[in-house]
Amino acid sequence: MKTPLFFALGLAAILVALSNCQQQTAEAGNPTAPEAPKEDPVKRGEYLVSILGCDDCHTPKNMGPHGPEPDMTRRFMGHPADEPFATDDKKKMIAEQHVAIFSPGMTAAAGPWGVSYAANITPDDTGMGAWTEAQFLKAIREGKNKGMDGTRPILPPMPWPLYRNMTDDDLKAIYAYLKTVKPIKNAVPAPKQL
Repeated sequence: MKTPLFFALGLAAILVALSNCQQQTAEAGNPTAPEAPKEDPVKRGEYLVSILGCDDCHTPKNMGPHGPEPDMTRRFMGHPADEPFATDDKKKMIAEQHVAIFSPGMTAAAGPWGVSYAANITPDDTGMGAWTEAQFLKAIREGKNKGMDGTRPILPPMPWPLYRNMTDDDLKAIYAYLKTVKPIKNAVPAPKQL
């Protein structure tokens, strides 16, 4: 008879212990500490710019041992104004095969839409220096050049139709970060027809 009593008491002790463990786990899952402050928008913008691949088009490349490498001394300056991009001999191929070609620095592209040049997105006046945050948001949300009504559309290969789905906070963070980078004077050529 003693065995069932010890068994029942042991089982009760285990159940009490398990109950206490579950209560402590539930309490640990609901911390009462104050909410952490929001992340610094400039740091968030720097992170987003790095994962969205902005350097892929807006930073000229140099050919290195691993292929094209971003020239960080010219970061975000867009297509160099003094770098020619000859496409006359490629018009037929582009038209017939519906392909796109890129400049050696990978900052200009020619395709069925014509020739487009990556914009200067530094805070210099030849870049985004005079842009307001509202203009930046409009440019990305609506694909408007310089974020202004009545301007030409932003051309391929800029993936603004994908980027427009970002939150306002993320777009504002990108704008805030781009305002902190080194300004570079570089008036990017206007797009042209093939």
